[in-house]
Amino acid sequence: MKKIILSIFSIIFCSTAIVAQNDRNETLINAEKNGWEYEIRAGINIGGASPLPLPVEIRSIDSYKPRFNGSLEGAVTRWLGDKKIWGVSTGIRLEVKGMHTGATVKNYSTEIVDLDSKVAGYWTGYVNTKYSSSFLTVPIMANYRLNKQWKFRTGMYVSYRLDGDFSGYVTNGYLRQGTPVGEKVEFKDGKQGTYDFSDNLRKLHTGAQIGASWQAYSHFNLNADLTWGLNDIFKSNFKTVTFNMYPIYLNVGFGYKF
Repeated sequence: MKKIILSIFSIIFCSTAIVAQNDRNETLINAEKNGWEYEIRAGINIGGASPLPLPVEIRSIDSYKPRFNGSLEGAVTRWLGDKKIWGVSTGIRLEVKGMHTGATVKNYSTEIVDLDSKVAGYWTGYVNTKYSSSFLTVPIMANYRLNKQWKFRTGMYVSYRLDGDFSGYVTNGYLRQGTPVGEKVEFKDGKQGTYDFSDNLRKLHTGAQIGASWQAYSHFNLNADLTWGLNDIFKSNFKTVTFNMYPIYLNVGFGYKF
């Protein structure tokens, strides 16, 4: 009797799953006919936060290491008209943007911790910077479908920073306290001074985005998007770093189209 009951339940479960799958497929087919397209995207951000152009204080970039900056996005596109060549899209994206750099600078405005005390002034020597922030991003894009394989998009995005880190250290140089001709504090023979400006990072970001998708298979896309921040990564009242730094990243990855 138990085997019979289990068999009946198995038949009911399989039948329900088949009906649900058929309903889902029919819903997606109808949505596509009506011009709706849904996609899940995953990728990585490659880039960094940079002043434009490079200020005279930065004499050379000695090292650059892109961190693992993953992204995951759900996107929806509404294609318009009978030919469905033009469309609008939006979505929500969880992403990380970051970098790790080393540079040689001269008269670089900063504030460091030396012997448990903060000292502000102008640094000449080596500076190591670690930057990382996670964002919740909403893009609003105009789309153009060139053919069945290629589509292009451009628009704007708004990002809300969930957390962030901008910190590092200085070494092999000296700090002029207060002014470029102030008292000299030397850091040599491996001595380091640290800094942390994480609390001064901006919460809300806006920027421009341009990208393209290539449909490799019926449901599988390869995606590339360039995002260019229009805001300094720091709050407007933060004056220790005297130049703006803009987040510029290329996101490459893949997507599954339903």
